[in-house]
Amino acid sequence: MRYIICFEYLGKNFYGSQKQPDKRTVQGEIEKALCTLTKDEIKITPSGRTDAKVSAEHQVAHFDINKKIENPSNFLYKLNCILPEDVKVFELNETTANFHAQKDAKYKHYRYIIQNNRVASVFCSECNLFYPYKELNIERLNKALSYLVGHHDFSAFKSNSDNPYNDCKIYFARASKELIKRQNFIFIDVIGDRFLYNMIRTIVGQLLLIERNELNPNIMEEVLKSKDRTKAGQVVDACGLVLKYVGYDNVENYIKKINLQKEGK
Repeated sequence: MRYIICFEYLGKNFYGSQKQPDKRTVQGEIEKALCTLTKDEIKITPSGRTDAKVSAEHQVAHFDINKKIENPSNFLYKLNCILPEDVKVFELNETTANFHAQKDAKYKHYRYIIQNNRVASVFCSECNLFYPYKELNIERLNKALSYLVGHHDFSAFKSNSDNPYNDCKIYFARASKELIKRQNFIFIDVIGDRFLYNMIRTIVGQLLLIERNELNPNIMEEVLKSKDRTKAGQVVDACGLVLKYVGYDNVENYIKKINLQKEGK
């Protein structure tokens, strides 16, 4: 039997999501809990991996088990009793034998969170980058992000890796601002079919470089077209990056949905 799980985790406590020898990882904790509960060797296949300190609100994986889970709700309850507080599985569903959490994923939604105030809040210290230097301009941020939408070679925003493929299709890239507990938060939301190593964090680094030096937002397009990593800004801290959602449906419907949520409809 094959099952899908959807789960969330606080990245700051992990050496990334992918299982590593002698390291505390998200995959390691979930597999350990599943093995304890089922008394069997269970391996999960996530939709992808996230780096150390990167969090997730909606990650997806599948696993195989020798027998049907008769009471999924009870199974889920027991599983979360075993899991530590910084990783929780919130959904469990039976699926077809040919479903693959990684290969079947059509898009991913990442969000980078910036706390943009002169003084950091003691209540808003998790999962964000504190940026006190100046007030970020949403209009300028969105102008710069607009150049990234479409199918492009993102070599300029990729840290060194063994992956030779540099093309990605970005469906949506937008900055927004929200006041939470007297603090201004900037959300950088990017939805794409795939992402390169440190791509989102480098894009945000370039946005902050443009803003801090009051450069023309079209610099983003020039950097993109250069395909030269040395032209882009620094990689910002992983603590502000969150995997919001992994989608297996129509991306246009998903974008429409989040736009309606933003408008309060």
